[in-house]
Amino acid sequence: MTGNPVVQPVKKKRAMRPAEFIAFSACSMMLTALGIDIMLPVFAELRAHFGLGTTATATAHIIEFFFMGQVAQIVFGLLSDRFGRLAILRTGFPLYIAGGVAATFAPSLELMYAARFVAGAGASAVFMTTIAGVRDRFVGDQMARTMSLILTIFLFTPVIAPFLGQAILHVSSWRMVFLTPPIFAVIVFAWSLRLEESLPRERRIVLKWANISQSVKRVTGNRVFLRYMVTTTLLFAALSSYVSSSERIVGEIYGRPELFSWIFAGIGLLMAFFALMNSRLSTRYGARRAIRWLLVIYLVLAGLLLLFTFLTNDPPDMRVFFIAVSLMMALNLAIEPNSGALALEPLGHVAGIAAAVYGTVFFFIGSSLGAVISHFMVYGVFPLVLSFFIIGLIAVLLVFGDRRPLLQKYSR
Repeated sequence: MTGNPVVQPVKKKRAMRPAEFIAFSACSMMLTALGIDIMLPVFAELRAHFGLGTTATATAHIIEFFFMGQVAQIVFGLLSDRFGRLAILRTGFPLYIAGGVAATFAPSLELMYAARFVAGAGASAVFMTTIAGVRDRFVGDQMARTMSLILTIFLFTPVIAPFLGQAILHVSSWRMVFLTPPIFAVIVFAWSLRLEESLPRERRIVLKWANISQSVKRVTGNRVFLRYMVTTTLLFAALSSYVSSSERIVGEIYGRPELFSWIFAGIGLLMAFFALMNSRLSTRYGARRAIRWLLVIYLVLAGLLLLFTFLTNDPPDMRVFFIAVSLMMALNLAIEPNSGALALEPLGHVAGIAAAVYGTVFFFIGSSLGAVISHFMVYGVFPLVLSFFIIGLIAVLLVFGDRRPLLQKYSR
């Protein structure tokens, strides 16, 4: 018996719904945080493994080189505007995984730094395409709200990761702690196969020097972009300095290593609360009003902590220091989505390059400045306290220097 073959309909892949997209974006960005927070509790073991003294600041470079790997964002941004977000996103995962595995088995700190740089470059591809993908789908206050929701999920990483690192350390070695982020990256990589491209072919640019130069000029010549990018970069310098040195601050400077995971988790919870709070503030009052008042509060806290440190000894009372730092770190994470949204808002036509320049400066220069601050924190925390105040003051001047009417969305 013969007849025409029955053609089975091709099943179309179901697109991600908004809730799944937010969860996936949070997990993708979580790779950056997990590549940092989970290993902080094992730095004491690392110092012993490599024969370093208790006052050595070398372990902070493990975090800082990871951040410096974000300089690759400028290349990935150009490529994502040409080939789409998905191709670059799926290039970042193997780099992150390979760098993480290489760092785990590096025979020296110098090789570990190099491997961490590669892992950071991979994380930058994932981070940058995630932000660009959000920008492709949302704009302005809606983007700020979406980013705040993503960050709320993402910020549970610093709550859980230190305890997870300690738990793994109890049953295994520091190497297994280092292997955990690459293993998680494999899972998220598989999940990314459900994601759809957010940059249509007709909106992609041709990789010619004239086009690249023109796009970069549009980005770097936009005063709104520069104002808010510098604001975020300076704030990140203080944040990265604290994060990379936090284990030493708690364990060596204050001599309470048993409290490290609890303090770090508490700050993470407060950050998540402030990020969620900002999603409502930016919706109700707008990103520009919200960022102004958040920065004023940040500066007041930094000024009070600086005054208290002057009037007492360095380091100041542990409770006062960590209450102030917790609030400033939380404010930082509430400020960043607004600052990022305001920086990228007028540049939707070159979102990939804009996100790349923003991410490169934000991470690379911010972490480099943070490394300088950490270098001087050998016996006390005064360099960090002073940096909080100076950075807060400059950020307030930059944001209040934006004289556009508050109702104005953006300017070209």
